[in-house]
Amino acid sequence: MLSASANKLSRLKEQAEEYAALIMEELDPERLGYIELWQLETLLLQKDTYLSYSQALSYTSQALSQNLQGLRKKSRIRRMSTKLLYYLEENWKRIWVLSLWIMIMIGLFVWKFLQYKQKGAFVVMHYCVLAAKGAAETLKFNMALILLPVCRNTITWLRSTKLGLFVPFDDNINFHKTIAAAIVIGVILHAGNHLACDFPRLINSTPDEYSHYLHDFGARKPTYMDLVKGPEGVTGILMVICMAIAFILATKWFRRNLIKLPKPFDRITGFNAFWYSHHLFVIVYILLIIHGVFLYLVHIWYRKTTWMYLAVPVLLYAGERVLRFFRSGFYTVRLLKVAIYPGGVLTLQMSKPPQFRYKSGQYMFVQCPAVSPFEWHPFSITSAPGDDYLSVHIRQLGDWTQELKRLFSEVCEPPVAGKSGLLRADETTKKSLPKLLIDGPYGAPAQDYRKYDVLLLVGLGIGATPFISILKDLLNNIVKMEEQADLASDTCSTSDLSNGSNESTAPNRVSPKRKKTLKTTNAYFYWVTREQGSFDWFKGVMNEVADLDQRGVIEMHNYLTSVYEEGDARSALITMVQALNHAKNGVDIVSGTRVRTHFARPKWKNVLSKLSSKHCNARIGVFYCGAPVLAKELSKLCYEFNQKSCTKFEFHKEHF
Repeated sequence: MLSASANKLSRLKEQAEEYAALIMEELDPERLGYIELWQLETLLLQKDTYLSYSQALSYTSQALSQNLQGLRKKSRIRRMSTKLLYYLEENWKRIWVLSLWIMIMIGLFVWKFLQYKQKGAFVVMHYCVLAAKGAAETLKFNMALILLPVCRNTITWLRSTKLGLFVPFDDNINFHKTIAAAIVIGVILHAGNHLACDFPRLINSTPDEYSHYLHDFGARKPTYMDLVKGPEGVTGILMVICMAIAFILATKWFRRNLIKLPKPFDRITGFNAFWYSHHLFVIVYILLIIHGVFLYLVHIWYRKTTWMYLAVPVLLYAGERVLRFFRSGFYTVRLLKVAIYPGGVLTLQMSKPPQFRYKSGQYMFVQCPAVSPFEWHPFSITSAPGDDYLSVHIRQLGDWTQELKRLFSEVCEPPVAGKSGLLRADETTKKSLPKLLIDGPYGAPAQDYRKYDVLLLVGLGIGATPFISILKDLLNNIVKMEEQADLASDTCSTSDLSNGSNESTAPNRVSPKRKKTLKTTNAYFYWVTREQGSFDWFKGVMNEVADLDQRGVIEMHNYLTSVYEEGDARSALITMVQALNHAKNGVDIVSGTRVRTHFARPKWKNVLSKLSSKHCNARIGVFYCGAPVLAKELSKLCYEFNQKSCTKFEFHKEHF
C-alpha cells in the first residue's frame, strides 16, 4: 500500500491484499504461512528477469555500429552539405510553395511601384505613394489567398490527388498564419505611408503641385480630416481595427488563456473569443470591396481590381460554409452509447450515416445545440472505417467541453458495479440524450499512414485518439488477410484434388482477383499518460489487439509518468508484482489490459535506435499528437537518425 501510494496508484491500494497474496503464493509454495526477508530480497533483486518479460525491441550489434558511425568525424564542409541536403529533402515542398508566394508578392509590389512612378502623383508624394500602392497590391493578393488554407473540404479532397505529392497540405494552418503576418506588414506599409506621408505631402503641396490632383480631389484642396473621413479613409480605418482585434485574439496568449485578465475582461481570452472575433472577417471583406471601389488616384472601373482578386476565393469559401451548413443537417446521428471515464473524458458512440465515408486518422466537427447552436469543435474519429458506428473521445479542457460533459452527466445513470465510466445505450436510458450534429470528415496527417512500411504512433494523454482508429483499421486488415490466406489454402487444396485434364483446360479459373495488400508490416504504438485511470479509455481496443494480432504486427507500449522509473527502489515492488500477475493471469495490474505498462517517460533515442536497427532500409512514418515540446524532440531525433542510418524516418504532427 505504501509503494502504491508513493507512485500515485490509487487502484493498486484497493487491491493490495490480492497482490500480497500473489507474492506469498510465489515465495511460499509449501504454504507455511510466512516468508523470510531473504526470500523477498532475492525476488526483488531478480529485476532483470521480470523487467524483460515484455520489453520492446532488443539491441543488436547493428544498432551499435550505426551509433558509432554517427560519431565518426567528418569535414566541416561535408557536415554542412549533408545538413543542407537533408533540409532540402525534408522541406522542399514548403520551400517551393513559400518561394512562389514570395516571388508573386515581389512581382506585384514592383509592378505597382514602377507603374505609379510614371504618374503625376509621384511629383508630390514621391516614394511614399509607390510603397503604399505596392503594399496595397500584395494586400489584395493575400486577402484572397488567406481563405484557401481554411477551405477544409477542398484541402481534404486535394490531399488525395496527385497534387498532394507536391503541396504540403498538412501545413495549411501554418501557411494561413504566415499569410496573416504578411497582411500585417502590408497594412503597416499601406496605411502608414498614406496617413504619415502621402496625406501631409498632399495638403502641404503648392498650387502648381496640386494641379496634378484636380481630377482626383477637385478644385478645392482637401484637409487632412477630409481625406480621413472620406469613404476610403473610413473603410480603411475600420478594416484595420477589425483585423487588429481578430489578429490579437488569435495569438496563442489569448487563444489558450495564457494571459489571465480580471473580470469582466477575462471574456476576451480563450477559444470562444478567438472563434467569434474571427467572424469579423465578413465585415472586413465587405469594407475591402467598398474600399476598392473608392480608390485614391484610380477612376477607370477595370483598374479597380480588388473584386477580381477576391471573387473566386470568397465564392469558394462561402460555398464551403453553405455545404457545411446543409451537410450537418443531412448527417443525422443517433447516440448509441455514452461513457464518462476518469480524467474527465467523455466517449460518444453514435450511428454512422450511410454517406459518411472516412479514413483512419481523420477528424470531424461536432456540435451540440443544447450547449451552443453556433460552436463546432474538431475531434479525431476513434472508430475504424470498417465499424458500423462512429465514436469520438472528448477531454474536458474548455468551457464547451465542460458544459458538454455536465449535460451528459445529468442524463447518464450511475456506473454498473465492476465497470468504469457511465455506460448506457440510448434505448435503455430513461432520460433522452442530447442531440448532436456532425460535419466532416476532414483530412489530417495520420490518414496517410498506409504509404509507410513501419509506423511509430506516439500519443500523449488524449492525443492517442487519432491512432486508435489506425490500430483498429490495421487489426481489421490483419483479420481480413488471415481469412484470405485461409481461403487461399483451402482453394489450393481443392485444386490439388482436381484431375489433370481440368488443370490443362482451366488453369486460371480458381485465381480470384485480390485486393491490394497492405504496405505496412509493423506498427509501434506508444501511449504516454499521467493518470492510471486514462487506460480505461481504450482498454477494449488494447485487449482486442492483444487477442487478435497473433503475428505480432502491432506492438503497444503504455507509459505511466506518475510512477518512478523502472529500476528505482520506490517502484521495485510494483514492477515485481506487475510481472508476477502478468505471468499468472496475463493482465497488467496498472492498465488492467494485456499490454504491459512501463514507468516514467520513454527514452525516445533508444526507441528510434531500436527501430532503425530492426527495420533497415525501411520507410518509417512517425506520427505524433500531443504537447509541442515533445514534437520538437522527436523531429530532431528523426533528423539525426536519418543522417546516420539507412532507415528513413518521416515525422508528422497533428494540427488543431
